[in-house]
Amino acid sequence: MPTAIVTGASRGLGLALSRALSERGWRLVIDAREAGPLEAAAAQLPGATPIPGDVSDPSHRSALVEAAGGEIDLLVNNASLLGPSPQPALADYPLDVLEEVYRVNVLAPLALIQLARPRVIVNVTSDAAVEPYEGWGGYGSSKAALEQLSAILAAEHPDRRVYWVDPGDMNTRMHQEAFPGEDISDRPDPEERVPGLLALIEGGLPSGRYSAGALLEARA
Repeated sequence: MPTAIVTGASRGLGLALSRALSERGWRLVIDAREAGPLEAAAAQLPGATPIPGDVSDPSHRSALVEAAGGEIDLLVNNASLLGPSPQPALADYPLDVLEEVYRVNVLAPLALIQLARPRVIVNVTSDAAVEPYEGWGGYGSSKAALEQLSAILAAEHPDRRVYWVDPGDMNTRMHQEAFPGEDISDRPDPEERVPGLLALIEGGLPSGRYSAGALLEARA
């Protein structure tokens, strides 16, 4: 039974992917900041071990890896912090808040990779990492840093598969928070993006940056 750690798994893409992995027989260690929603998610995932906490907390990261035990086949760094909403311009961005965004979106994924040494790494990123969207400087630059970090890891560890994946727009709470007051019901549900991620996890594609939408089109 392969073992995976999935962060940010109480809702959205993290929960949708965890469901799919559970159905395929994976043993899961899942996390989220809020204990109640995480426990509710774990109830849907037979055998999953829920560990609530903040991925920027070193003791929490250690608890995740300890719960997984032994060799970890897959690490999905899905937990992210959007930052203020609506997002301020970079010239006015509070630096203490930006530091927190980077701790969660950049440093925590790398720290988990260093601890877990997984066979397959999936770092969830965003088109905001490559497109200079006005008002997205905090989140977007943190995801750009995560992408470069992923690319260097892939170059340094050719024996492992390292993926940084843009899932595209989705109908999720984070996406709604990014667009307060807007109707985002026309965006795809996270479940629609999961087959693209599974194509990476279960396939043999080389390390690199992928779009979940493009992977879905390739499978069609």
